Amino acid sequence: MAESVIIKNVTKKYRMYKSKKEQIGDLLFPGKMGSDFNAIDGISFAVEAGDVVGLVGINGSGKSTLSNIIGGIVPPSSGEIIAKGEVNVIAINAGLNNQLTGIENIEFKCLLMGYSKEKIAEVTPQIVEFSELGDFIYQPVKKYSSGMKSKLGFAISVTADPDIIIIDEALSVGDQTFADKSLAKMNEYKNRGKTIFFVSHNLSQVRNFCNKIAWIEGGQLREYGPTNIVMKNYNNFIKQYHKLSYEEQKAFQKKLADRRKYGKAKVKK
Repeated sequence: MAESVIIKNVTKKYRMYKSKKEQIGDLLFPGKMGSDFNAIDGISFAVEAGDVVGLVGINGSGKSTLSNIIGGIVPPSSGEIIAKGEVNVIAINAGLNNQLTGIENIEFKCLLMGYSKEKIAEVTPQIVEFSELGDFIYQPVKKYSSGMKSKLGFAISVTADPDIIIIDEALSVGDQTFADKSLAKMNEYKNRGKTIFFVSHNLSQVRNFCNKIAWIEGGQLREYGPTNIVMKNYNNFIKQYHKLSYEEQKAFQKKLADRRKYGKAKVKK
């Protein structure tokens, strides 16, 4: 099967500063103050058309950074993403304007997605119905709960029909009924052969929904392959991690953070 997304040695670096003084100093004397932090460090793998790839890893591993790079929201510092088709990102942080009402956000986001006025008028009733927000659709988004924002953002995003879809924790907020309906929509995309990247802490969802897994640890690719193999290894890791004391977990996280800051060592397989 043809490759749909190729991730080639992608790295994302951020400059870290301990104070405003350091930040200003780095502007005056580039590279002399502050330090680099590798949010993503040299990740490479290829995804075939129709693959559903789960991105897993403990908090802060770099899953969302990688998904945002694949989605074109964040540019890589180096490396390349080759996406063969239109890409759409569905995330909890859907970029809604808190000052606008729900209905105004529908028009605003649809315009950003390139929809014509006629297309917006056509899809708006579908979005309102899918969101299950009722009369709240006419209220300012600043009055919404996180679950309501997620519903609206998801309902707007799924009106698009992209070739490649990135789902970042979008099914983890809201009531179970809506989560089930959203997952059914994603399964519809899956059955139509869309390429999907799925970021979630719900490992049961990941296991049931994805056919491949990319395990990210400390900004690096620890393992990539079939779900049954990688999830078994990742679950064993999680069990061992949870057995560690609080101090041992902090030490493990510090080791990963130091490596990302200084770039001295690779993850041991």
